[in-house]
Amino acid sequence: MRIGVALPDPSGPDAQGRPPLGQVRDALGRAADDGFASAWMNNIFGLDALTALAVAGSQVPGIELGTAVIPTYPRHPAALAQQALTVAAATDGRLTLGVGTSHEVVIRDMFGYDFSRPVEHTREYLSILRPLLHGEPAKVRGNQLSADIGLATPGPTPVPLLLAALGPRMLRLAAEFADGTVLWMTGPATVRSHIVPTITAAAEAVGRPSPRVVCILPICVTSDPDAARAAAAKVFAMYGQLPSYRAMLDREGAAGPADVALVGDESAVEAQLADLADAGVTDFVAGAFGRGEDAERTRRLLMSLLGT
Repeated sequence: MRIGVALPDPSGPDAQGRPPLGQVRDALGRAADDGFASAWMNNIFGLDALTALAVAGSQVPGIELGTAVIPTYPRHPAALAQQALTVAAATDGRLTLGVGTSHEVVIRDMFGYDFSRPVEHTREYLSILRPLLHGEPAKVRGNQLSADIGLATPGPTPVPLLLAALGPRMLRLAAEFADGTVLWMTGPATVRSHIVPTITAAAEAVGRPSPRVVCILPICVTSDPDAARAAAAKVFAMYGQLPSYRAMLDREGAAGPADVALVGDESAVEAQLADLADAGVTDFVAGAFGRGEDAERTRRLLMSLLGT
C-alpha cells in the first residue's frame, strides 16, 4: 500500500506571511523530501486545485500530484481535459486527475445545476473526458452532455483518471471508464465488503486491469485518543450529514466521521493502516488533523512505514 498525504488548502497568508500558493509549494516539497508517494489536494471553495498543483508541482519534482476531487458539473469535460493535460505538461506527467459529482447541496443549491440524474451525467462526462485524456478525440451525443472535439494540448498522455465512487453504479463506472476510485469517509469493513469486490468485479467484467483504490481518512497518532476523536467529530462533522458519506458510515456501523478516523498510539494506528491494506486499499492518503506533538508523531509513523 502506497502512502501519500493530503495537502492544505490555505485561505490566506500564514503566520510567517507566506502566500497561499507558497504554503502549498512548501507542503508539497516537504512531502517529496520525506519520501511520500503522492500528495493530494481538494477542490472545494478555496484554491483551484489544478492551478495550485501546476504552480507548486512545477517547482517540486518526483512526487505524484492528485486532485481529490474536481467537481464535474461546473466544467465541461473537454475544458477539464484541456486543463488537466496542461497541468500534466507542467509537472512532467505526474498528475492523477480525481473527479466526482460532489453533492446535491453544492451542485443544485449553490451552482444551480440539475442534480436529478448524477449517474447518467457521470457516464456521459467520463465518455468525453477519458478519450481526451488519452490524446484521442471525443464524439458523444448524450442527454446531458455532448462533444465532438479533439484537443491539441501538448504533454504526456494518458493522464490517469480516478472517480470518486461509493455506490454500486458509480463504482461500475469507475471500473469501466477510470483507473480506479478515490474514497473519503469510508472505513475498512466497507472497503473490504463493498468497495473492492464491486469495483474489481466490474473491471474484470469489461477486461480492464485491477483498479486503484485510493482511501483518504483522518489520522492522528496520539496518547489521548478520546480527545483526538472528539476533535475529529467537530472538524469533520459536516461529512456525516452528506448523504453519500452517511451511507458509507452506516455500512461501517459508524456513528460519525470520528469513528472512521485512524486514532491511537503508534501500534494502534499501524494496525489500522494494516487493516486498510488487507481490505484492498492500494493507496492510503493521510488526512492528518493533529497538532503539535501529535502531528509530529503522526508524520514520523507514516514515514517509518514508507516502502513497507
